[in-house]
Amino acid sequence: MTKILALIDGSIYSKSVTGIAAWAAGRLSLPVEIAHVLGRRIAGNFDLSGQLDANERTTLLKKMADLDEEHGRLAQQKGRAMLDGARAEAAATGIEVNTRLRNGDLLDALGDLEAEAEIVVIGKRGEAADFARLHLGSNLERVVRASKKPVLVAARAHEPPKHFLIAYDGGASANRAVDYLVSSPLLKGLRCTVLSVGADTPENRSRLEAPVTRLAEAGFEVHSILEPGEPEEVISAHVEESGVGLLVMGAYGHSRIRALVIGSTTTELVRRCKIPVLMFR
Repeated sequence: MTKILALIDGSIYSKSVTGIAAWAAGRLSLPVEIAHVLGRRIAGNFDLSGQLDANERTTLLKKMADLDEEHGRLAQQKGRAMLDGARAEAAATGIEVNTRLRNGDLLDALGDLEAEAEIVVIGKRGEAADFARLHLGSNLERVVRASKKPVLVAARAHEPPKHFLIAYDGGASANRAVDYLVSSPLLKGLRCTVLSVGADTPENRSRLEAPVTRLAEAGFEVHSILEPGEPEEVISAHVEESGVGLLVMGAYGHSRIRALVIGSTTTELVRRCKIPVLMFR
């Protein structure tokens, strides 16, 4: 069955991931599956090669194994508690909710978890991110790189959007975003702005015509903007000034807008925009 896949960890973003996943599921009439991947446990790295006899080494190894097993049990309990809380929050919206607890590396589990997913939802920052320096979560980049599905990046707080902005550069991934939006009920009824960053030339204005026409024909109220400048500056300014609630953009590509999170422009853009970002490859 097609679903919305929500990936949560122990970060403060888990609540907003659950909220926006439930919102998307309601818009698409789909169930939500909330998943938590425990990750590989790494036993303590103790040097037992010193002045220890065989019995002492055996005793210490046994204690280390017992400690690792106990950490595993605690991680399982914490994971189930997180999933139970998230399920209760999502179910309160009236949607169908399932949960999954997995062991191993997130990317190893992702292929199976997202097999029937319409959209993958993940938080902008994870449990180990440096919030003071606004570092993006390491799993965010890994998931967007590896996922074959659109990835919806949750902001710190969730509020259903009424107006969304498409950062459009004419590339393949930006056009896939438009393809999805015109054929999906996800954002139908919301105001739409299509923003392209570049010089005011006939060529750049012509590039905007096709997506604007397609979106208008699909029933969107569309406004287009062509503005020169640096993409991260122009886009983040429009997000802040216009009250946009969702940014839609391509991921992976050669242009500055479509560079993935590893690229400096997109890193800065995702960091600056305090709203959810829907990414397409």
